[in-house]
Amino acid sequence: MGDKTRMRGMTHRGLNAFFLLDGHPIADRELRQGRFSNLYFDFFDCNFLTSSEGEDECVLYGVSAMQGWRISMEDAHAAVLDLQAKYVDSDGKATDPSKRLSFFGVYDGHGGDKVALFAGENVHKIVAKQDAFTKGDIEQALKDGFLATDRAILEDPKYEEEVSGCTASVGVISRDKIWVANAGDSRSVLGVKGRAKPLSFDHKPQNEGEKARISAAGGFVDFGRVNGNLALSRAIGDFEFKKSPELSPEQQIVTAYPDVTVHEVTDDDEFLVIACDGIWDCQSSQAVVEFVRRGIAAKQDLHRICENMMDNCLASNSETGGVGCDNMTMIVIGLLHGKTKEEWYNMIAERVAKGDGPSEFRGPGVRHQFDESPDDYELEQDNRARGFSVRSGRIILLGDGTEVMTDQNEEDLFDHADEDKDLENQVKRGTEDSTRNDREGTPGPQVNRDDTPQSGDAPKISESPSSATTEKSEEPAAAETNKSS
Repeated sequence: MGDKTRMRGMTHRGLNAFFLLDGHPIADRELRQGRFSNLYFDFFDCNFLTSSEGEDECVLYGVSAMQGWRISMEDAHAAVLDLQAKYVDSDGKATDPSKRLSFFGVYDGHGGDKVALFAGENVHKIVAKQDAFTKGDIEQALKDGFLATDRAILEDPKYEEEVSGCTASVGVISRDKIWVANAGDSRSVLGVKGRAKPLSFDHKPQNEGEKARISAAGGFVDFGRVNGNLALSRAIGDFEFKKSPELSPEQQIVTAYPDVTVHEVTDDDEFLVIACDGIWDCQSSQAVVEFVRRGIAAKQDLHRICENMMDNCLASNSETGGVGCDNMTMIVIGLLHGKTKEEWYNMIAERVAKGDGPSEFRGPGVRHQFDESPDDYELEQDNRARGFSVRSGRIILLGDGTEVMTDQNEEDLFDHADEDKDLENQVKRGTEDSTRNDREGTPGPQVNRDDTPQSGDAPKISESPSSATTEKSEEPAAAETNKSS
């Protein structure tokens, strides 16, 4: 089952364009449809969007990336359905579905796109080459692979004076487990029968555990930024913050060392969402899960759901300067549980119809449109503006085209309790980390396992990777690795 890629031009001042491409972006491009209202074109107003999708016996996915109102696109992403067949097994034969691993990653660049593009093209390859990966220790392979990616960039003369960096939030998926590795403030969220379950947490400098490491390495946090500059505390690249030769990579002011969550898959797990902060700055985790779920119930393709979410997040103009103006990348990965694509869609539609899941988006003012919403449903320009508004009386747009009319503010309508509790736990865990680190003199990063630590327990400090291997920059894989542009 092959991957499909399409490009679409967003509606904007003076130009309406729609491009649909068959095959990979490097293939011949066929213009399917074009509508031009006049010849005026403002490049800073252009919000081109690229999307792709793919599936196998274990998962199906859709991914979309939009430049938004930014002058340049600095996001990258990767989607690899059979990691072993492409980068481990010499014969290239498909791996048995019971043992198959899929890889998905979002890399949000800052200060330029070079490190993000390198990560999108290489992190999955580097992870697959780690000794731990061949031994079946995916958790350690992810930790080693992130640090090895940093070393590979440093060893490549092309990047000798590179100053950019990127976040990294990746998921490795088997039939019974999900491993999520995260460095930075991109985020991975699992949809569990309609409820959002965070599988990563944002690395912000003001988090006490992160702040302790930064201070111990000779840095400082000012106005929520590392050395008054960087708004996140872990990243690939950003080598100006990694110059202490006496410290290990994990202990630098900024580190690429990830937190890793290991989740045991259950039948209630429906899909995984991985996205950059261009999405999460506009929507809560629960709102995103509900949006995706409604789109699935409306039988929309996953890449279309991602596109609609971006339309919903996109600011109506660039004057806001922040929220809704950033680059956006979003991947939705459906967990098939042995079902066909059609059976999986029907299962979620039945759950939504029965009211399984949270109740925030049911009740007065909520109108379901499951049978009316076509696959090519798109949010119009005026709807984007209304959906983005946070004023009282807001009309909230869901993934199936449903409008939720409310006199309440967003914070009253959406249930942020889980995220607030998760944030409290992060701060508590960071405080415990800081206390322990001061006692032990080891200000290192932590591992977050799905079932450990329990609430109130201090997590264990992971050992530094000892046998990580590096890989020089390679050409991007043809169909499954995509530059977000």
